[in-house]
Parts: sequence; C-alpha cells; structure tokens
Amino acid sequence: MNRNRLYESIEHIDDDILERSERRFNKKKLRKLARAAIAVAGAAAVAAGVFTIAPRFTGLALYAIAEAEYPEMAHYPNEWAPTFESDYDAWKASKQKFNYYDEAYNGKYDSLDAVLSDSVGTLLSGAGDANVAASPVNLYIALAMLAEISDGESRQQILDYVGIDDIDTLRELTREVWQGHYSNDGATTSILASSIWLDDEVSVDKNVMNTLAEYYYASSYQGDMSSEKYSGAYRDWLNRETGGLLKNQIDDKQFDAESLLALATTVYYQAKWDIEFDAADNTDGIFHSAVGDVETEFMFSRDNSRYFWADKFGAVYKALENRGGNMWFILPDEGVTIDELLADPQLGDFIAAGDEWENQKQLMVNLSLPKFDLTSRLDIKEKLRELGIEAVFDPNKAEFSAVKSDNENPYIRSVDHSVRLTVDEEGVSAAAYTEMMMYGAAMPPDEEIDFTLDRPFIFVLESYLGLPLFVGVVNQP
Repeated sequence: MNRNRLYESIEHIDDDILERSERRFNKKKLRKLARAAIAVAGAAAVAAGVFTIAPRFTGLALYAIAEAEYPEMAHYPNEWAPTFESDYDAWKASKQKFNYYDEAYNGKYDSLDAVLSDSVGTLLSGAGDANVAASPVNLYIALAMLAEISDGESRQQILDYVGIDDIDTLRELTREVWQGHYSNDGATTSILASSIWLDDEVSVDKNVMNTLAEYYYASSYQGDMSSEKYSGAYRDWLNRETGGLLKNQIDDKQFDAESLLALATTVYYQAKWDIEFDAADNTDGIFHSAVGDVETEFMFSRDNSRYFWADKFGAVYKALENRGGNMWFILPDEGVTIDELLADPQLGDFIAAGDEWENQKQLMVNLSLPKFDLTSRLDIKEKLRELGIEAVFDPNKAEFSAVKSDNENPYIRSVDHSVRLTVDEEGVSAAAYTEMMMYGAAMPPDEEIDFTLDRPFIFVLESYLGLPLFVGVVNQP
C-alpha cells in the first residue's frame, strides 16, 4: 500500500501497546510505526533461507537436489498456562523476526504492491458467471523463480513487469516478501512454498538450485517425468504445502512424459477474524447471482468501522487477528457489472491504497456476508501474455540458462493456477498453487450503512504488509 515515512524517526515502540491498539485504530498506520521500529533490530535477526540435501519430506530424498528449510517460529502460547507471560514474550520475539520488510526496500515494495494490485483486473476478468480467484503474491514468486533460471529476453520481460532492474535486486526482494509473509505459530498460518521439478535428462546448474533454496525458499528435485512414482512425489508435495485444501485439484496432477520441467509455487493461509461472527446472528437470505437467485446463509456483524467508496463501488474490510491482515469486500454499485469494475483502473488504485483511500468515512457498518467456499482453477498463460510476459512460452525464444537439454529447447507450455478459499464465522482458510509447465457511488449517510453482499462482489485478502495475497470474484456463494 502507499506508505509515507512520517514515523521513520521513531526508534522504540511498545509492541504490547501496538497490539492492543490495532483492534481500535488504523491498522495500516500502526504497521508503519511497527516497521520503522522493527526493521532495524529485526533485519539482522531474520533467518535466511537454508539449503540442504536432506528434504523436509523423507519420501523425496531420492529426488532432492537442494531443499529449502523453513525458519522455526515459536507457537502462540496457551493463555491459561502459568508460564503464559514468558511464553508470550518468546512468541512475540519470534514473531517480530518476520512480518516486516527491510526499510531499504520501501520503494521496491511499494512498486511491487502497485504492480500486483494493477494485475487484479487482468487475472480475474473473463470468468463469466463462475467464481474465480487468484493469488498475486503466489504468481509473483513463480515469476521471480522463472527469472532466476532464465536469461536474455525471457528474464528481462519478467524484470520489466515487476519493475526491477536486475536479478540481484529481484532475488533480495523476493526473500523480503517470503519472510514478511511467513507465519507458522499455531495461531496464523501463512506459508509460501515453491519447488522446481526436473526431468533426469536435463542438465542442471546446481548453484542456481542452491540460490533458489536460499533466497526463494524453493526446493528442487530431479527424476523421470514419465514415472508415476515421481508424479506421486509431486502430488504429495503439493498436498502437504496446501494443507490438503486443494486435494481434488491435485489428485489428477501427472507429469507429461515429454515435460522437462515443472515449477510449482503454493500459498497456504489460515487466520481467524479479529472479531468473529456470531453464528446465532446468521440468517438465510437471497443472493442475486448472475444465473438467478440463490438461497444462502449470511453472517452478520455490526461494528463502528470505515466505509470506502469510489465512482463504481463501495467497500469495507474486516481484520484478521495475529497480523493476519485484512479481508476487503468490494461491492459494485447497482447497474455496474463485475467485468466493468475489473476493467476500471480505479480498482487497482484502490487495492494499492487500501485504508489510505481518500473517500472514506467512519460509520456504524452492518455487514451481511455470505459464507462461501470458493474453488478456482485457471490456465493463466494468456493472461501473463497480456501482462507482457511472452518469451518463456515460445520454444524459439525461451532462454533457460540454468536448465538445458541436448534434445530440445525448454519452454513453458502451461501455467496452472488453482485457489481454494473458505470464509466462515471463525475466519479464512485459503490455499493456492501456480504450476508452470515449461457507475458514481453516492456519499454514505451520516451515521450508519447496511453493507449487504447479496450480489456478485470482489474480495481482496490483504496481507499484514499490504500486498494482495488472494483476490477473487464471488458470483455464486
């Protein structure tokens, strides 16, 4: 999100005060304060990616080239335990090693935020009446890895898209993104996992594989692409890294015997609402979908919150606890279709600005939100072409410096991007993977607004650091 640096001179902030305040005040501005204090002390303490030949999943030992190991994080303590205070201090210290980014990357991080926010319209357009979702952060990680193993025009088009001058800067920024979004403390889960799978006839630059492990937390494997055992190991990796949420999509994954390379990135996310919905307040209602009215269950909350508006939509957000971020709900104005809104540049501007958007007002917000379990699977190769990334898909232009074959030139044939996201009274669970085979909104009333999501809407799950972790369209809850 757009971040000014008014508070960069602040050196010490009581984190307990921050955590208590986050429930009442602008979370993003508090995040600015927190980052200004934590970045200096925490940057040197953040564990770097470590590569090792020993895999995290022992069944993959046969295939491992280099295996990333995730940093350890203290678990959120039992609040009833006699040692809670000391355990909490240990958890907080562990947490502060992550969920921040180095102040040296302010400009690059803001630029990346703008790029990912602007991509939302392209990624979600054209779904018609179906639900659709994507993970811009997940896609960024995949593209960054692709840049690392490529060269020439293939690499340059990716660097141009993300607005980065060179591979060294991209490498460092990707590590910042990974560490800033990592959480595995038993309360909130946010893990960006990556892997590259190679056929055994391919020659591999192992130094690059080690770089992928160190900076991208990505594991690399090599085996016979025509082997069911190798495909089974791949499916096992995908299922483990997405918490089983995408099992139906993954169970049919099989390497093509002619494939030389598969690149997979995943996001596994679970977090509870800062203030949960009360199931006793749930009601049955009608959702006016594009294909007809559907009866569904709506959750309800009433909070003193902020309402945001633009030319064609209104929006509210609901916070997730333990630095889980915010989930935004964007409702097109009556008469405005989802595709119209997705084509409006103002949508990307709003997603990037978030709670710093100019048109906002503090109100009593009566939020009615349908429970939903959304699954989406897309081949987004053509969407990446729209974003200017083309060379990697052309066998005559693709340049992969770290992966070579004596028989043919490796190139990307498909980009499979799957997402599942569930929303209920307690919170949000989501998973995603990307696989690459080679009108005027009126100003709100003075005091109160009913924000009822009873027609197709857009959601954005914004990470604690402000990047769009998941985005989607709910056409049919």
